[in-house]
Amino acid sequence: MRILHLHQYFNTLDLSGGTRSFEIARRLVQKGHEVHVLTTERSGNTPRVGNWFQTEESGINVHWFPIPYSNSMPYSVRLKAFFKFSYVAARKGASIGSDVVLGTSTPLTIAIPASYVAKRQRIPMVFEVGDLWPDVPIALGALKNPLIIKAAKGLELFAYRNSSRIIALSPGMKDGIVKTGYPADLVTVIPNGCDLELFDDDIKEGRELRCKYDWLQHRPLVIYSGTLGLVNGVDYLARLAAAVRLLDPEIRFLTLGAGRENDKVLEIAEELRVINQNFFMLPDVPKRQVPHWLAAADIATSLVIDVEALWANSANKFFDALAAGKPIAINYRGWQAEIIQENGIGIVLDVNDIRSSASMLVEAIHDKEWLSRAGKASRRLGEERFGRDQMTEKIESVLRESVAEYRNA
Repeated sequence: MRILHLHQYFNTLDLSGGTRSFEIARRLVQKGHEVHVLTTERSGNTPRVGNWFQTEESGINVHWFPIPYSNSMPYSVRLKAFFKFSYVAARKGASIGSDVVLGTSTPLTIAIPASYVAKRQRIPMVFEVGDLWPDVPIALGALKNPLIIKAAKGLELFAYRNSSRIIALSPGMKDGIVKTGYPADLVTVIPNGCDLELFDDDIKEGRELRCKYDWLQHRPLVIYSGTLGLVNGVDYLARLAAAVRLLDPEIRFLTLGAGRENDKVLEIAEELRVINQNFFMLPDVPKRQVPHWLAAADIATSLVIDVEALWANSANKFFDALAAGKPIAINYRGWQAEIIQENGIGIVLDVNDIRSSASMLVEAIHDKEWLSRAGKASRRLGEERFGRDQMTEKIESVLRESVAEYRNA
């Protein structure tokens, strides 16, 4: 097949952030498919302003259009970036002959160019839902105007009704899609996956990282690697560090990332007098370096603020912990909490009770047998249920079935 993949925030291993689309695309190429990706170059440092440029990434034809973007931008500025890419991607995508178009959200606006290309070329569109938008921004209060909410809901229905198949990244996302009236049998749950090869043999690098930092050395380490955005609520980790410090001042906490809440987290850590004591902050790193840091950690974390709409997330951090063979600590309920409890791979902290969460974490990190057992179970679960090769086969099957059904209709 010739696959056209529209993903506004596509990342390679040399960039920070999730690499699901990259890992899936390169495996599809290995299976003999031709893959073209339309995405944005968002550093703001490229001289190619206003022009598409192309690179080859592990056999993937990646078409980049420079549109500056960061999580720290005001929501109105980000909306402009979403719609600008929709316009340029529609024109570019229509010029690339394909058998199927795969559109990956967020943002949901990716459905506009994806459906346009599908109609122009008379091919099916498969839509991949990475977040229940606009439910999440409505729950967060980012969307308040009734007219804007109505328009956002309309865009959601437009995306689903123009999709021959939908891929949901979690069971909760599938439930949300089906509630709109979309047929359940046309929605396939394919969660984020584990890049098992990427996380192999990083023990040496983990030890070297520990030796590099005087504040770490042989002390226990709890790590958060990811965006410091509004939905993540990483200030929770600073508060947790303050409570843990009273129980065991040797346990270290580290955030590895950046985002609009960076200054807020730093301010709270300073107020609690934990910054550079038992709580440390480092900037984000390319994805290929994340395995080294997880190898150095004792427990990995995935965090969100106390909003139920966020429980359906399919966080990269969760699956990276599985791939690294590390126990995972989260502070939310939902399907990932159930996986943790059913498989003994970590702990579920209380987002509203820092004191009890601190006690639970300290007990866990001092139980070396539990750490070893949970870590092994974590890796085993990643291998058995969430390997990226398995996820690729499922996505390939959805794409093939979509093409076959469209041609036979």
